[in-house]
Amino acid sequence: MRERCRALVLDLDGVLRRFDPDRLAAAAAANGVPAGMLTDLAFAPDRLRAAVTGRSTHEQWLAATVDALAEATGDRPGARRAVTEWASYHGEVVPEVLDAVRQVRAAGVPVLLGTNATDRLDADLAELGLTDEVDGVLNSSVLGHAKPSAEFFAAACERLDLPARVCLFVDDVDRNVRGARAAGLAAMRYTGPSDLAYLRAALSAAAA
Repeated sequence: MRERCRALVLDLDGVLRRFDPDRLAAAAAANGVPAGMLTDLAFAPDRLRAAVTGRSTHEQWLAATVDALAEATGDRPGARRAVTEWASYHGEVVPEVLDAVRQVRAAGVPVLLGTNATDRLDADLAELGLTDEVDGVLNSSVLGHAKPSAEFFAAACERLDLPARVCLFVDDVDRNVRGARAAGLAAMRYTGPSDLAYLRAALSAAAA
């Protein structure tokens, strides 16, 4: 039987922050970009990994996306406008998840935001009002290692000053969850607000 979890490592995108897909699609459509092309190019594995491991900056990632989109469409001004508009939307906080984070912290359980992100993360958190809503932030682009690497999870536990077995990791991506379990953390795949009851229950005994 596992020990009770004493800390939460929480993903950002897809859990605490969400993006309206219609708004993202509109930024592309308004500039004549076929549906899905912009995000496919922006999130191409090599291009994205460079940005989230600190090998390129956020601005360099966007510039590379403009280049790829311009090559695909033959319209550089349109590509630049589409990427600029797409990147200007920083998403929205999921209120149910934020409420759960506040309840967990109020019970004395530390919450570390552990996310694959670019060097724009701090600015995004400030804009979203999240800077003071967590006890710490582990940004893959600062660390130089992204989820689901063992190095990322080791750094998360070190930041919390706790052994992996008492840290609960929550993420919406299955391979990240599997990576956390391989590193010895308790881990749960987040599928929506209905999962929050389990999260609260799993951490409620930590402060007891």
